[in-house]
Amino acid sequence: MLIRMPASPGHLELPHPRRLLRAATWNVAESVGLPFGAYVVITDLVSPDAGLLAGTAVVWLLIAIRKIASGSVSSLLMISALVLTIQTAVAISTGYMWMFQLQFPLANLAMCVVFARTAPTRKPLVAKLAADVVELRQPETHHPGLHRFFQGATWFWAGLFGLLTLGMAVMMVTEPLRLFLLLSSAVTIGLTLVGAAVCIVWFLAVVRRLGLRGYPGRVTSRG
Repeated sequence: MLIRMPASPGHLELPHPRRLLRAATWNVAESVGLPFGAYVVITDLVSPDAGLLAGTAVVWLLIAIRKIASGSVSSLLMISALVLTIQTAVAISTGYMWMFQLQFPLANLAMCVVFARTAPTRKPLVAKLAADVVELRQPETHHPGLHRFFQGATWFWAGLFGLLTLGMAVMMVTEPLRLFLLLSSAVTIGLTLVGAAVCIVWFLAVVRRLGLRGYPGRVTSRG
């Protein structure tokens, strides 16, 4: 039987680098790569409407897999799936593809609002995501300096999603659908990777400045 040892009161339990890389890769593929890939392939083979349905189906399939594998689905993924479903239904029923494109800036605007609303609170969203996505375990005792970092990082991501909202709104009215989807995917992945890199460097600097010690999550076996 495998048991995860709890973090000590004054220590951070850091995710193992391999686990962190797997989690980051899967989240990017899950939110952008797989649905967009399904859309492109099915659109080329069948039709744009079939491509939209395929992309939406992939998102819900990923939700089902998450539910079966872990028993839970992140609220952010569920919100994205609902928005995509509504926009796909409207686009197909009305024939207006701009209704489908609209979900991209709207989804980023929603993310901006969600991050901004939690940033000044006692539970900034970045702290929750760090625990849920990459299994970062904070010290048991509240640490004001670490909390300020998570608040600042949450404001940072709110601004990043605000920037994505503006960029996608401009691309939506200036670029054809296929190029819009390619550019929006590339920009989303690029800014997400840059944002993650900035937060990692920022976090390590804060940990060093605060004199906290971190260690990779340890797993011990018990017969």
